[in-house]
Amino acid sequence: MLKRLGKRLLDKRMISEGQLQQALDRQRSQGGRLGQNLCNMGFLQEEKLEKIFHPVPPSPTDVDESGLQLGFIADLALKHVLFLGEFSRTDLIERLKLPATIIDAVLDYLRREQFVEVKRAELYARHSFRFSITEQGVRRANVLLDVCRYVGPAPVTLDAYRGMVELQTVKDVLIDEQQVRQAFSHLVVNDELLYRLGPALSSGKEIFLYGPPGNGKTSIAEAIGGLLPGTVFIPYALLVRGEIINVYDPVSHGDIISTEGSENIDHRWAEVHRPVIMAGGELSLRTLDLDFNNITKYYEAPLQVKANNGVLIIDDFGRQQIDPKQLLNRWMVPLDRRIDFQTLHTGMKFAIPFDTLVVFSTNIEPAQLVDEAFLRRIRY
Repeated sequence: MLKRLGKRLLDKRMISEGQLQQALDRQRSQGGRLGQNLCNMGFLQEEKLEKIFHPVPPSPTDVDESGLQLGFIADLALKHVLFLGEFSRTDLIERLKLPATIIDAVLDYLRREQFVEVKRAELYARHSFRFSITEQGVRRANVLLDVCRYVGPAPVTLDAYRGMVELQTVKDVLIDEQQVRQAFSHLVVNDELLYRLGPALSSGKEIFLYGPPGNGKTSIAEAIGGLLPGTVFIPYALLVRGEIINVYDPVSHGDIISTEGSENIDHRWAEVHRPVIMAGGELSLRTLDLDFNNITKYYEAPLQVKANNGVLIIDDFGRQQIDPKQLLNRWMVPLDRRIDFQTLHTGMKFAIPFDTLVVFSTNIEPAQLVDEAFLRRIRY
């Protein structure tokens, strides 16, 4: 990640190659993070570094920048207007989460295909037009709903999602001693445990909590989840090889931080606090794979995808509906390479980021649950 950070700073011309090399030399001799060394040497301002670690998805200016095809956006818009009846350009902007320039192109397309028509206008300006769907548009929308019943914000591409997850990686979270003590202030925890938890959290690596029943493992895991600072951007949905995957979940991700009035932000992304998702005895192999709904004809993202850039707590590990070794075999590659592989119902596979701080909590002797190959992958 340090090299990636350096490359990003060079690409943005925020530092020179000479400054990067000096910071790397200082890091090797004195330790610390690359970004902090750059700031300490006066090569970079902390405010600019914060923007690098808290990126904002830029609003697309045209259809090409959205990563989507005009026909795809128009089909999605047509499904929206089927339920709207009479509508305005603003209605589509709010529902598709796309800027006016793209919505205007979509409306022009729908009018050319005679799927919608101008009903009336209060002024001669385009923004005052009121539209309605035509009979031909109704027939087309019903055909589209038979193929896929997703009617929500426009999705983002898989490549855009991969890039955003990498920029927001949980490995870049910086946590100091004061933050750790404050997060655990409501618990009776000794200093030795806090000194071990601090580096573990800052590393973004997996954590294994073991102890007898009732000694606070779940409480510690929940406190870890509430400790991660900052916010991240989660897409409402992904478009993968023509299939839609719903990602944003109000239960898992909580309330959306309002970005109203922010014209430079791509509103297809919801800004939320870093997700903290807990799975207990209900966890099964099925919840780790894409869930295709045969009625709605689109997918729900699995648990670990919803937890990307945040924390995934496996509580009461070893008491799930699946054998723990099956779970560990399923996650052997993701834990090691930070990449997961999912399969569409068509049989096509694709890679998706696995960027989550996994916390295993159990009162079962670890030797009964896992082997050495897995324990080598658990740093703490």
